[in-house]
Amino acid sequence: MTAKKNIIDNIDRLKRELLDKYVLLMITLLIIYASIFYLYLYNKTVIIYLVSGICFLSYGYIIVRKRYSIKSIVHTYLITAPLYNLYIILFFWKSSVASLCWLIPIPLGSHIFFQKKQTIIYTGYLIFLVIIIYLIAENFSFNFQQYSQSQILITDILLFVSNILIVCLLVYYKDLIRKQEIKLELEGNKINISPYKAKKREKHLINNDIDSDFLENIFNKIDESMEKNSFFKDSKFNLSSLSAALHINHHYISKAIHNKGYSNFNSYINNYRVNHIKKLLDEVDLQKTTLMYIYTEAGFSNQPTFNRVFKQIEGITPSDYIQKKINEIGK
Repeated sequence: MTAKKNIIDNIDRLKRELLDKYVLLMITLLIIYASIFYLYLYNKTVIIYLVSGICFLSYGYIIVRKRYSIKSIVHTYLITAPLYNLYIILFFWKSSVASLCWLIPIPLGSHIFFQKKQTIIYTGYLIFLVIIIYLIAENFSFNFQQYSQSQILITDILLFVSNILIVCLLVYYKDLIRKQEIKLELEGNKINISPYKAKKREKHLINNDIDSDFLENIFNKIDESMEKNSFFKDSKFNLSSLSAALHINHHYISKAIHNKGYSNFNSYINNYRVNHIKKLLDEVDLQKTTLMYIYTEAGFSNQPTFNRVFKQIEGITPSDYIQKKINEIGK
């Protein structure tokens, strides 16, 4: 339970850390925009609008940060942020629709904090707002200040850079959070869903969300257990047996083994067996020990398989290898 609690705490910590950095980034970007509209594209209304956003976001977040749950904060933001952007989108609508890019990170943020259903709902919410913005812009006339194309280009470039930074931040933390969520599932705290959905979800995780560091961690557990328990000595020991012993799904084990350069589980365990045989050959009296004793002690059930695997790994037959050892001892 302690391991599971630590993972859950890590997920919560990462989400709060993401919120903190996201708010800080947004405040910084709003300050930059306010500075541009004060020093270069002077517009009093836009300046007030941006400064109000800075104050509301900074002071509002300080107030709610520790009083409300992460989900409540994110839900509130995902609803209000697009509404706040309505004015700036309408302001630039006739000159450039690039300001719609401010809405792009919303579905990604929803995907990080919520399930697929909520993400679909928020995506629909954004589509609805875009339609409303279009209808307002095309049917109502506003006396907004006009800017030249060169001036608009500056705001568009800053807009794209800003959104790239936001998306990079979200994607970075999305990966960190997913790693922890996979670890949580490995600890046995799986979501209570139907077997079909569980299998489908598991396959998705395996194919998309496991990185090299995570696979390395699993392989270290496999290797440590193999060394400690000498599982390879059991000729009937297979991938399912290892999965049951480690309480790790066999798909993850296969991925981890393959990530270390082995073609499959049999290749991995046979390397252990051959190395154990070589160790035995260094320790026993070769004149008095039978070949059958050696290969059965290492987990091979029959000599043909032993001969084939040994030659495949060492490039020499077992009998030639033994003869070579005897000759070396004789010298």
